[in-house]
Amino acid sequence: MVETLSGTRAHREPKYWALKQHLLDLLESLPAGAAIPTERALASEFTVSRTTVRQALADLTAEGRLHRVQGKGTFAAEPKLAQRLELSSYTEDIRAQGREPSSRVLEIDEIPAEGELPRLLGIRTGAKVLRLRRLRLADGEPMALETTHLPSSRFRGLRRHVASGGSLYEALRDRYGVELDRAEQTIETSLAGPQEADLLGADVGMPVLLLSRQTFASDGKPVEYVRSIYRGDRYKFVTTLTRP
Repeated sequence: MVETLSGTRAHREPKYWALKQHLLDLLESLPAGAAIPTERALASEFTVSRTTVRQALADLTAEGRLHRVQGKGTFAAEPKLAQRLELSSYTEDIRAQGREPSSRVLEIDEIPAEGELPRLLGIRTGAKVLRLRRLRLADGEPMALETTHLPSSRFRGLRRHVASGGSLYEALRDRYGVELDRAEQTIETSLAGPQEADLLGADVGMPVLLLSRQTFASDGKPVEYVRSIYRGDRYKFVTTLTRP
């Protein structure tokens, strides 16, 4: 193994990159939760510095391939949740994967519609908007931070229905007769700030997926505007592409 790292490939690639590829090969044969060798053992086996080992481990942790537990070690991570890009609720998506969804309501308040919100929600500037901020979990594990904006005048009384952490889409359908029809969604990459990292149980600077979605009802009117921050180490999105 030492010869591989010090051979031709090592002259073309940084040492940490070559070590990372060897660790990826190792992870292919390990079940989720299995411990990997310590930093000291890896540094000795591959004749590299502890700094090089840490860089390779940091990359694999950020990519969701490893899970590091302070004071216990580094372990093969659980597979990422593969969510299809469909107009469905978080509750539906997580249940479809055999896991138990839950939400922790962080904030519910009313704000005036300013900036892009009037256009996104089809309301006048200054009109009241219900803002709902939630931490989304799967089997108790934090997965995403979600901030939803809805026109208050259209959904009077909604605040008390969602305060308990139930499905927003179920409330819209069952209590307000709203059938969702389509959505415009964008996905970008970003890095977790201190507050996001704390709530998601992740490291500051961890890669995250930033989703923005404007959802429309069957009558063509905007229903919500949502911005979500998903853990990049625990999530991937899947879609089916067809030719137009």
